[in-house]
Amino acid sequence: MPRASPNNDVHHGNGVFNLAPYVGAMARSTRSTDWGFPRWRGYGSERGATKVRMCDRHGCDLPGDCPAPKSPNSRERWYFCTEHAGEYNRGWNYFEGLSAEEAAAREAGERRDASGFAEASHYGWSGPGDGSRSRDEMRALAVLELESDASFDEVKTAWRRLAKANHPDARPDDSEAAERFRAVQAAWDVLRQAEERRAA
Repeated sequence: MPRASPNNDVHHGNGVFNLAPYVGAMARSTRSTDWGFPRWRGYGSERGATKVRMCDRHGCDLPGDCPAPKSPNSRERWYFCTEHAGEYNRGWNYFEGLSAEEAAAREAGERRDASGFAEASHYGWSGPGDGSRSRDEMRALAVLELESDASFDEVKTAWRRLAKANHPDARPDDSEAAERFRAVQAAWDVLRQAEERRAA
């Protein structure tokens, strides 16, 4: 019967055969476990267990996927779960370690740096809701004493009622009524033009 030696030589009745070139080829498996598409595993995934960093809060066994600085202007990070990250943020003191003068100077500097964004503030949406009305429309609705979700028919009814009540012909010597009438007319123009833009 053939027997193998430690150096992969096989002694047979007809001679000695060296199996070293074949053993290495047999040991390597070139067969893939991903059979076509869709793939069994995602691209770049590994067979080993995924390493998950746990929350740094003592006693918490949830994944810590929310990094938080250990101190202001520090590169070192804590890693908290969502609940403990919220707790950490509520207790965060941005000006920790600064004197009152340094904190005031930093606040003034950051307000100065951020003031450039105020130029675009009129593009923002105002009030609660889905952002379907602009800030000017919200102000116009407030002038007409309407809620933010009022329909255009309600806008038209409120405009007619307030314009009639504050018209200069109805109250000829009342300057406050004249001012309210102008505000009501301006609000109507804003809302009417916005409705026309939506309909176009």
